[in-house]
Amino acid sequence: MDDVDLRYVAGALADLSGIPVRLFEGDRLILFKSSVKLPRDPMCVYEKEIRAIRGHVGYLTTPLFHSYGVIHAPAGTLILGPTSQIMADEQELRELAFRADVPREQVPAFLSAMNGIQRLPVEQLLQMLCTVNHFLNGGERLTISDVAIYGSEQEALKRTLETRRTRRVYEEMPAASEAHNTLALEETLMDLVRRGDTAALKGWMAAAPAVRGGTIAPNQLRQLRNTFIVSVTLAARAAIRGGMREDDAFSLSDGYIQRVELLTDPGKIMNLQYSMILEYTEQVEKLHLGSHPTKLAADVANYVRHHLSEPISTERMADALYLSRPYLSARFKRETGITLTDYILTEKTEEAKRLLRYSDKPAAAIGAYLGFSSHGHFIRVFKKYAGLTPNDYRTKSN
Repeated sequence: MDDVDLRYVAGALADLSGIPVRLFEGDRLILFKSSVKLPRDPMCVYEKEIRAIRGHVGYLTTPLFHSYGVIHAPAGTLILGPTSQIMADEQELRELAFRADVPREQVPAFLSAMNGIQRLPVEQLLQMLCTVNHFLNGGERLTISDVAIYGSEQEALKRTLETRRTRRVYEEMPAASEAHNTLALEETLMDLVRRGDTAALKGWMAAAPAVRGGTIAPNQLRQLRNTFIVSVTLAARAAIRGGMREDDAFSLSDGYIQRVELLTDPGKIMNLQYSMILEYTEQVEKLHLGSHPTKLAADVANYVRHHLSEPISTERMADALYLSRPYLSARFKRETGITLTDYILTEKTEEAKRLLRYSDKPAAAIGAYLGFSSHGHFIRVFKKYAGLTPNDYRTKSN
């Protein structure tokens, strides 16, 4: 259908769906329409991956569970998104704004606009893509199950597993029998999540024993998905017992359940399950301070996690936790063995390390994003807690 007016289609899709729509001719952006005013298009963060999608219909789900849909037609390419059924938390959106080079003074407007985008389940987005594709590509009839799953669970898992360093931990764990070992393994895994024991979990993954669970669905694919849903529910509850905030744990669970419902390959479902359990365990590990983690320590860790991109004030933190500042500082030091200031700056340094490794943002921009008063202040703090300057760390990491 070469006579289709793609500009009209793109505009109508944006109006009907409530999510941003772009029209490209080759590499040239012809039209961008959105019902919300975005200071910067968030797609720029993932444009390389999105533009690499082939086939008439495809999609990408980002680490924040934002989804983008792609339709390649003879006269151009439509890219829809982002949309998500789950609202990302403010700190996650602030990092997205940072990666998208949103000016600091426009970040509040960006956050407001992102929260104003219509939320759609991924299945609904894909159904929309398949329907529009039918009219743009000669009556081609695609269903959700025909759309290629765009992901790299296997590669992510390989990067995460450090088998040589963690096999010893696994060998110290008791082995379960091959027959009916589901309960024992479940208890082992959930205990690792609750304790935030990432090293032991990686060891378990490196040589995972066979599992034979009970039948909970009439076909293999539904069985795998149902097993995953049970696992993510248990992992969320274990993480909450380990100190993770309920809304964080359940939002993460919702995102993973949406993702697994779109997978049709058993290997990818298993890989996603391992990645899910590892993410919960890592989140809990970040909350555990000292040899005997306490509720106060977890509360402080959760607060810092949600305010990493701000200048964190111990006074405001104390107010948020309904404690006096002197009491909070003294009790935190007593329970964890480190001062509150040292903990805050250590966490900011760790976040700076991650951004230096996995983004191309200048060190000065990273320091400003993390709430440091000046680039010099950021360099001094980073060198104190990391042992070298931000630029030296980036060079060494690469």
